[in-house]
Amino acid sequence: MKKIAAAALLTLGLTACDSGEVGDVSLGLFTMKDIKLNHLQDPVVTGVTCHVASVEADFSLADPSDSSISCRQTGEITPEMIANIDTSKDGEVVFKKSKSIFFKSMKIRRILDVENQTLMYLSYSTKETSGSFKHSLSTVPLWGTKAFGTFTKKD
Repeated sequence: MKKIAAAALLTLGLTACDSGEVGDVSLGLFTMKDIKLNHLQDPVVTGVTCHVASVEADFSLADPSDSSISCRQTGEITPEMIANIDTSKDGEVVFKKSKSIFFKSMKIRRILDVENQTLMYLSYSTKETSGSFKHSLSTVPLWGTKAFGTFTKKD
């Protein structure tokens, strides 16, 4: 029994060490599932911070696929930053987290909507759950930034 308690404390300590974690909400006394709240800064467009909420199940082989994302401008966004991102229709993955030992992961992909001068951040699960792929979308308009209007749609 002492070994189980020590293992539980060690696991709790390791998960609490995540530098991006800003919140941890228990889903109840009789469940081992929590909603973890994390912040992520875009590695290229550093003026954007995303907050992600996802369910994590301690002592489980696979976390649920549900997640939610909200991204906002939290600093300067420059034309140079936008020039350094993938502007293809499928964009690029800016964050990836394993959610299962069975090849399921949560990814956050940045896609540029040139026509509307907006960055889109798509959070999604790579494995089908209950007949659908779970996903969530947040947008960051470039209006009011130095990057607004400095690039055009490629033909």
